[in-house]
This record gives sequence, C-alpha cells and structure tokens, in this order.
Amino acid sequence: MAVRNNETGYLKSLPKEGEECMRKSSRFLVICFMALIGWLIGGHVFARTEEISLQDQDLYAISAVLMDGDSGRILYEKNGEEVRAMASTTKIMTCIVALENSELDEIVEVSAYAQSMPDVQLNMIEGEQYRLKDLLYSLMLESHNDTAVAIAEHVGGSVEGFADLMNEKADEIGCKNTYYITPNGLDASDEEGKHATTAEDLALVMAYCIGESPKKEEFLEVTRTVSYTFSTLDGSRTFTCNNHNTFLNMMEGALSGKTGFTSEAGYCYVGALRQDGKTLIVALLGCGWPNNRSYKWSDTKKLMEYGLANYEYRSFLEEKAVEIPQIEVENGQGNKMEKSVFIQPILVEDQSGSGKEGILMRTDEKIERIFEMVDHLEAPIESGMTIGSVRYVVDGITWRQDLIVTDKKVEKIDFSWCLRQILESFFSL
Repeated sequence: MAVRNNETGYLKSLPKEGEECMRKSSRFLVICFMALIGWLIGGHVFARTEEISLQDQDLYAISAVLMDGDSGRILYEKNGEEVRAMASTTKIMTCIVALENSELDEIVEVSAYAQSMPDVQLNMIEGEQYRLKDLLYSLMLESHNDTAVAIAEHVGGSVEGFADLMNEKADEIGCKNTYYITPNGLDASDEEGKHATTAEDLALVMAYCIGESPKKEEFLEVTRTVSYTFSTLDGSRTFTCNNHNTFLNMMEGALSGKTGFTSEAGYCYVGALRQDGKTLIVALLGCGWPNNRSYKWSDTKKLMEYGLANYEYRSFLEEKAVEIPQIEVENGQGNKMEKSVFIQPILVEDQSGSGKEGILMRTDEKIERIFEMVDHLEAPIESGMTIGSVRYVVDGITWRQDLIVTDKKVEKIDFSWCLRQILESFFSL
C-alpha cells in the first residue's frame, strides 16, 4: 500500500506493519459506523416488541384469563367469571394448603379410601407410609389422585376437613366463585354445590401460590422440578415422578403450572411466567376434549405473548407529587384572637395493605388521579384524623389510595382560652 508524502509529494510504500495497522483501523471505523447507524435507525425499533391483537375466537378455551400476577389486574378475559369444573388444577390449592398447615418431614399413612382412588395413581397400598414432602412431588408432577387424598386425610383429618381448609383459603385469597369438595379435582357435587371455579379465581390462586404465600419458595421448588425419585418410608418400593408441565420448556421465564382433565372439565391449565419485570398468570378451563390435548399449550402461549407485547409496568409513584392546600379549622385555638386557624394536612400511604405501587398497563391507558378533601374543619380535631384521599384509578378501578390526614391537634375555642388571650394582650401593653 502507498501513501503520499506531505513534504515531497511523491508516493512511498508503507511498511507491512503499517499496512496492517491501517486495515485494522479501517475495519474498526466501519464497525463503529454500522453500529451507530443500527442504533439510530433500527435499535429502538427492534428493541420494542410490537403490540399484537387477540380475539376470543383466537382461543380454544371456553374460559380464559390473563392476569397481572403482581397486582391481580385482569389483562384479558374470555368468560372469565363463568363457573366451570377445574379438574386437577385443584391440586395447586391442595399443595399450598398442605405446605402452610404441615411440615415436610411429617409421615403420611395411606388409608383404604386413598388407595381406592381412580387413575391417575401412584398405586399406594393401604398402611404404607410416606414423607409428606415426597408426596407433594407425586401430587404436582404426576397428578396422582390417591396421593391427593392421602395428603388431605393427613393434613385435614379427613377429605371433608381438608376441603374446609381449601375453601377458607380461597375466601382469604379473594376467590368469589370457587367451591372445593375434593383435593384431587375429580368431578363432584354436594348439597352446597359443585366442585368448580372460574378462570379468574383460578388465576388468583396461582398468583397467591407464587407471590404471597409464606410457602411460595417451597411451592415453586416442587412445581419446577423436572424429575423426582423417592421411596416408601420402609424402602420397600421406589418411585420416579416426571413433570408433565410442558409450558416450563416453552417460554423463557416460565415459573410454574398445573394441568388437569376430567370428562366434565375438559383440558384445563393454569401457569405462571416472569419475564422483563412482568409476572403473568394464564388460567384456562374447558380448553378442548380428546383428542385436543395440545390446545392448552397453544392458548397459553398466545395469552402470554399478548401480555408481554401489549403491557408495561407503570408506577403510581412516578406521578407528580400531590400538592395539598392548607385547610381552615373554624373555632380552633390559635396564637391570636382569630376566629379560624389553618393547618397543613399531610399525605400518608394507606395502611390497609391493599394499595399497589404500580400495575401493568397498555400504552393507550392513563392513570387518573382523584384528589378528594373536605373544604373546612370544625374544632376540635385530633392529629392523624383522615380528612381526604388521593386515589389512583385505571379503567374505573382504584388500585391505590393514599390518605390525607391532619398533622396536629387543634382544640376548640373556649372561655379559659379567651380569658388567657385577653390577659396576655393586656400585660403585653
């Protein structure tokens, strides 16, 4: 390679090492230039997932819900409040109730009733003993019906006693249309109703299991396990359980899930995913009948991809700070002979524990901040008295409410206070 000499004007050859240096420099400049162009033109475009549409007819399931697992907000629903049989998705409640009401090293003895359960079975034998921990893997990985009954009888004293614990937990979680009769999800009914739930309630239960339960880590450890081997307490028989939750290998960030099927319920599924700071729950009921086993995976992926593409986390705390005006306290004791005094109320976070810091929202959605406060007060008032609120509303639902409270106590003007003011004014002359 030759370059022109600035002094003589003649061309001269560069040493080989000089040529190599210039080649490397040129390549480096080209790479930098291409990277800059990519960042300016394409980077932002490709970094953002394009929004996608979803219609009810795109889903096989009769009932389906996509939920923000952190806030409980429903992002998409198809017949989400329709009551339907839930099959073995029941077992997520069985698992969490067992975890919260017993210890993993407890010994479970098999009854004749547990042994009598229909397939799918671990094929327990009456009188055998197992560790509770081992049976939870049998319950959640292979969905064994006899295991569910053995667990229920051990933890609740009976299947009926355990069902009471399940229904109490459902009420605590906030389920509105769920009723448990069996721990395994087999179709059943009694004088109170049918063993059933809604897609919305089912999603709520999963959100609780992975996010709020004090045993959430244990729940996730069991439901994420690929394969698990254990034996009866005396070592006479050994079993290996394999996880049948295909969704765990379908999408990055898949957390947990449970399948189910009965002739009445059809194929059912509830699953959870955490990706890009979003926790998404999908619940499906009546998602096909034989031979449509794969429909639930198709619907789950469609709903998860819809949530990832169309929703982003928005924090209510990012909103501009609320300016709270002073408020008049009529007939309040102040520093002077005035009819009214003014105080500066303060904003405090609602102590009810129901407030959310933020939720998943579409780009076209807005946070409506509603400020409400009384226009005046009458003495006496106490410090910390609630006189208003700031509510954060999205799509007509209040997701967070902060309270406006008085910052000090103000006594009512009385004769002794008036006399004191008169005396102070007289002696100050």
